[in-house]
Amino acid sequence: MVSVTQKSRSYMLLLLSLTPSIFPSLPVAILPALTISVCPVLSLSVPTAPAGSTNMSAICNASTTPAILKPIPSTVGPMTLPRASITAPSESMSATSMMLLSDQTSTRDLLTPSPTARGEQMSPNISSYLPHPFKYPPSSLGPPLHENLLCHLSKTTPCPSSNSSSLLKTASPKLSSPVSRAPFSTTFLPLTSQTSPALPKTSTSPPEAANPRQPRTLPPPPLPHTTSPLFENRPFIVTWNIPDLVCKRYNISLDTSPFKGVATPAKVPGQFLSLFYTDRLGLYPHVDLTSRTHFNGGIPQRGNLKASMYKARADINYYIPSKTSRGLAVIDWEEWRPLWDRNWGTKRIYQTLSVAHVKHTNRSLTVQQAIQKAKQQFQKAARSYMSGMLDVGRAMRPNYLWGFYLFPNCYNYGWERTHYTGRCSKEVRRQNDELLWLWESSTALFPSVYLQVSLADNPRAALMVRNRVQEALRVSALPRQSGAAAPVFAYTRPVFVDQNRRFLSQGDLVSTIGESAATGASGAVLWGASADYDDQTSCEALSSYLSSTLNPYISNVTAAAQLCSNFLCRGNGRCVRKNYNSNHYLHLNPENFRILHVQKRHLVLGRPNLADLKTLSRRFTCQCYKGLSCSPRTYRELAKALMFSVKQGLYHKANALNKAMLDHALQDSITKENVKKSLKV
Repeated sequence: MVSVTQKSRSYMLLLLSLTPSIFPSLPVAILPALTISVCPVLSLSVPTAPAGSTNMSAICNASTTPAILKPIPSTVGPMTLPRASITAPSESMSATSMMLLSDQTSTRDLLTPSPTARGEQMSPNISSYLPHPFKYPPSSLGPPLHENLLCHLSKTTPCPSSNSSSLLKTASPKLSSPVSRAPFSTTFLPLTSQTSPALPKTSTSPPEAANPRQPRTLPPPPLPHTTSPLFENRPFIVTWNIPDLVCKRYNISLDTSPFKGVATPAKVPGQFLSLFYTDRLGLYPHVDLTSRTHFNGGIPQRGNLKASMYKARADINYYIPSKTSRGLAVIDWEEWRPLWDRNWGTKRIYQTLSVAHVKHTNRSLTVQQAIQKAKQQFQKAARSYMSGMLDVGRAMRPNYLWGFYLFPNCYNYGWERTHYTGRCSKEVRRQNDELLWLWESSTALFPSVYLQVSLADNPRAALMVRNRVQEALRVSALPRQSGAAAPVFAYTRPVFVDQNRRFLSQGDLVSTIGESAATGASGAVLWGASADYDDQTSCEALSSYLSSTLNPYISNVTAAAQLCSNFLCRGNGRCVRKNYNSNHYLHLNPENFRILHVQKRHLVLGRPNLADLKTLSRRFTCQCYKGLSCSPRTYRELAKALMFSVKQGLYHKANALNKAMLDHALQDSITKENVKKSLKV
């Protein structure tokens, strides 16, 4: 009986703790659904504000001094929440913080010696900027809404000039280190996994200008429209594509709850992501470099294209049986490249075989003539195979997004050089332009941003990744007939390619997943080889890495991308850096948000303030979905959208609290009835 009622009370208190709030006086609190005067958690889906005027003063008055949800030490089971008490905060904790959304220090800054440290290097980690589960007390869900918010909604009321300077002076003191908060973390240990160690803050956002009006700067050039996301209101997703058979054999659970689309590279039909290796789609002509065996003709010119297309249709029917499902279809053909000049190294065998094929059919040709003719034949046949597969796939399963893994590529290696910029060379961009036929046939692009261990905690990793994603975005906009640029999904791995027992740090995740999201990619695919997780030790390490590092970061980035899309882009597009080469990321403000892991789900709790939204407006622009308008909101429009979201949230939270109270009363009555029955017996 005690466990049932305690769980229901804890559930209700969890709802109450979603935002800084306090109950009204006791006589008024009798009608909670009608009189709750709290600012709720901001829904990440922002409804469109009505055209008419809104009574904003009533909403602002509802923003009372936030309450503090203090945990009471107790023994907590994995499926229950700790008891809590709500008390009024001290004045020192009610000040507004200036730690803004996306105000993150790049990995480059973190690896550069501080000017004041005289040679002491900072830690390459940046986890202190990211909200971790219970890293901050519930009181740090966020400061009250900006006191002068109404001035941004009124055309006549001027805003005070001391916008952020005064906030900096009255900012609440910094929270103590994680070590000093050990009792707090221990209390909530059953609800969340261990997180990465917090690191010192190295920079803050520059203060706002005294003039509250949006600065008149030239807007960035308009971005081409892009395909709508696979999941509604999810501008950036991370898809799981790691084998888990061995881990299941050892009964080791892998928490994939933050991922949208969970698939395995194994030969399993009906998955969200269908990965077509060389033996899974058509009759792919290639040469086994070890045995020198020729498969299906060896080179594209000698392959049977008609038979290959016939088999491809059967393969697609098997691996993607549903004609209505949505997902990703990735073709992984890596043995040769469709451009002749890119078949270097071990792939030069395809040039040699192509020249020999030409000489065999016409011995009168000179070497140069044979090479030129072989190049033409090879590229024509390669195009027929690749574009033909995409055409068949799109025709049979139009709801899947089709593309080739590793295309486009940037070949921006050489990060060990002193002046490495990561930019794709002019020659590479020219060659990618020659592949226009491939971009026209693709409905998604899948570049690779795998990291080598030499890029571990290295700021040059971000340079490499952002330029590869940027090149993919560039070529996706080259086709004109579709009317929308193909989405980009960056392939990444949780381990290093040359050291598959070492996981990426949080800084490495920022350089890969974080860069992809901020640059404008539609998502990332987390791929793993079967050799990466082939024993109990590697599976246990992966499970621990998911709960401690990877999942909290994915929850952070995907929620921040969703928030930016809904506020800045009106829900009709995704946020993209105004300057792709900047170090601005889509990260939640740790002063206003926290991430909980409760009952196998990751919950992002909190709301932004107006300063957060202004920061987004300064640093990001919008790429609209096809057929929609998503011009970035002005400061005044952002303020209005923020207040309207608060008003909408009040209604939803009142309903949630009412439902929790009714459930609590129902459970309590059921428990009493059960007790009476047991006593009668």
